[in-house]
Amino acid sequence: MTERLTDFGAIISYGNLFALEAHVSVVAELLMYRFFFRVCLIIFATIALDPHIEAGAQQPAPARKPSAPNARVFFIDLKDGATIPSKIKLRFGVENMEIAAAGVATPNTGHHHLLIDTSLPPLDQPIPSDFNHIHFGGGQTEAEITLPAGEHTLQLLFGDQAHTPHQPPVFSEVIHVKVDPVTVEKTRTPAPAGASVFLIEPADGATVARKMTVKFGLSGMELSPAGTSKPNSGHHHLLIDTPLPAFDREIPSDLNHVHFGRAQTETEVTLTPGDHTLQLLLGDHEHLPHDPPIFSKVIRIHVADSPAEKAPPAAAAAAGRRPAPPDAAVYFIYPTNGERIYPNSTIRFGLRGMGVAPAGVVKPNTGHHHLLIDVETPPLDQPLPSDLSHIHFGNGQTEKKITLSPGEHTLQLILADEKHMPHDPPVISERIKVTVKVVRPVRKRYRR
Repeated sequence: MTERLTDFGAIISYGNLFALEAHVSVVAELLMYRFFFRVCLIIFATIALDPHIEAGAQQPAPARKPSAPNARVFFIDLKDGATIPSKIKLRFGVENMEIAAAGVATPNTGHHHLLIDTSLPPLDQPIPSDFNHIHFGGGQTEAEITLPAGEHTLQLLFGDQAHTPHQPPVFSEVIHVKVDPVTVEKTRTPAPAGASVFLIEPADGATVARKMTVKFGLSGMELSPAGTSKPNSGHHHLLIDTPLPAFDREIPSDLNHVHFGRAQTETEVTLTPGDHTLQLLLGDHEHLPHDPPIFSKVIRIHVADSPAEKAPPAAAAAAGRRPAPPDAAVYFIYPTNGERIYPNSTIRFGLRGMGVAPAGVVKPNTGHHHLLIDVETPPLDQPLPSDLSHIHFGNGQTEKKITLSPGEHTLQLILADEKHMPHDPPVISERIKVTVKVVRPVRKRYRR
């Protein structure tokens, strides 16, 4: 017995003990892996046997509240195909059910949801809340919304206390509307402090002829044509027999709202006999009043009904033509005679021997420019016309960007005094000819 123990002790030497320990460690590790493998099998088996447990499955649909028989929702005072303003108040109607705020669980109740430019959402899920799905969880039955110009669709969908559609769902027909672009609010251009606009003539309370000249004045800002975005500038709008329009909308264009988008400083109007009102309103490059708006006081005039009552024209009342120095001259800096120019070109004016002064400013040896386009020289003993072919620069401008159609054109400059009357002798340029180039659009080449 002692020998056998001795033999066994010899076998279990220090080295063999380390080897035995390594084998035991491997066996333990294998047993651990086997344990985890069995656990995974149990989990997979559970998932396979339970139909409610699926990877990535959605939560079960919430229980939907029943709707009352013949329940319906609808828009009040809004018809399919209507043209509407950008900002509009919508009113919602409901029949055979009652309004209750979100969170209030009462049978046969719910609250409105407005769908804008979108189709019905899934009817077994809570209604989304975003720009196209507007909730009225407070139980509102009307709302003011703002839509951009163009065509839109509107629809109402009733939801319960959890914003889920009822069973069966209660929704309105789809309404198609078109937003009038004129009614769209735009960003107003800021105006500098102290800027003002005023009527130079006629005077408040004046008696005038049926056909008369109206002259505009501007202070603290400069004139620029419609379409030209430039800080602290704008163009005139004459309001005849009408109050000021809305300041957050484009100024209307009709017989009572006359636009002067070429930056004119006067116009000739014809009015019926009787009493009338005139007022000026400055507009920016998009015909939108500035912020704050720049408008004149209202003046009242009386248009004569008979020749005996007719007031003398301005030309007859004038003291005569202003004298001009003998060496005074007006000329084109650009373009020159015979030059080829682009359709949109800046015309620059030159003056020698006199100074430039705005219309309405009486000062010896001064005047302001008038550009004549494709017309003959007008009579030089009466005020110059003001129209698309006779452009006044009553603010003392010495250049102007104009747009001409392709082809040949004639240009001429005339200097005139504070009343747009040519001087004596007249200060007038030669009539030059220019050719407007045909500009073809550049085609972009795309690499394949």
